[in-house]
Amino acid sequence: MTDDALNIEHLRGWIGRTEQVDDEIAAVPLRGLAAALECEGSAPARGDVAPPLGHWLYFLPQAPQSQIGPDGHPRRGDFLPPVPLPRRMWAGGRLQWEPGNPLRVGDAARRLSRIESVTHKSGRSGQMVFVLVRHEVHNARGLCLSEEQDLVYRAAANPADPAPVPTAAETGAPWRREITPSSVLLFRYSALTLNNHRIHYDRDYATGVEGYPGLVVQGPLIATLLTDLARRHAPGRAMRRFEFRAVRPTFEGHPFFVNGAPSADGRSASLWASDHEGWLTMQATLAFE
Repeated sequence: MTDDALNIEHLRGWIGRTEQVDDEIAAVPLRGLAAALECEGSAPARGDVAPPLGHWLYFLPQAPQSQIGPDGHPRRGDFLPPVPLPRRMWAGGRLQWEPGNPLRVGDAARRLSRIESVTHKSGRSGQMVFVLVRHEVHNARGLCLSEEQDLVYRAAANPADPAPVPTAAETGAPWRREITPSSVLLFRYSALTLNNHRIHYDRDYATGVEGYPGLVVQGPLIATLLTDLARRHAPGRAMRRFEFRAVRPTFEGHPFFVNGAPSADGRSASLWASDHEGWLTMQATLAFE
């Protein structure tokens, strides 16, 4: 696809577009997440602080079935720009929680979103378009958290493209948990987040259309497992900042690992995920209050 066919200037017309979504932070989705991740402790109840990244279970898209695209996502061109490249992924993000005002179960909340930038790159694997989206989540007391999401759109898979060179993950992590990503776990997380992307539940589509070797484990699920790992090893510590970047896809059927190492002063931690072959799949940093 040529630069002209992409019409980058047209796509940049979405910069500055905004969206507002209201929701109630109900307990039921958080209980479902806790069950899927096998979190210890009592089930979330009204008044409890929502876990880090728990807001991803709310403010979900509600597109009519007639507006769903061939990949399962809502058709582009409303809030998100109509990028014509077929493959879409959430490549990473940055979050900051406001001290003293956590999102709580029972809160009436509002998410304000804005398209910050649309950029184009061309690499060995073809054309790519990056869309930066900024979100702010408020409750009745004010701002709870702010977030930037990096979305990337890529050309269709080409078997002739060279495979990216993998990076070996660090070993000997003091924090470590093994996860076996079955198709049931992927389905449960997709259901909780209303993630219709077919690469997570439709094996024929994932392998035959997008060229993956199997169902793809959701990046947000891995990021959530990383913050959950930190909660298990640093209970009671409030998180202030979290940044993550997807490095390599993870697929169902093989175990993967979430890993962590606290800093010497205990105020931050390095987090990462690795697959069954020892390759780095996600990298993250976390700062505590």
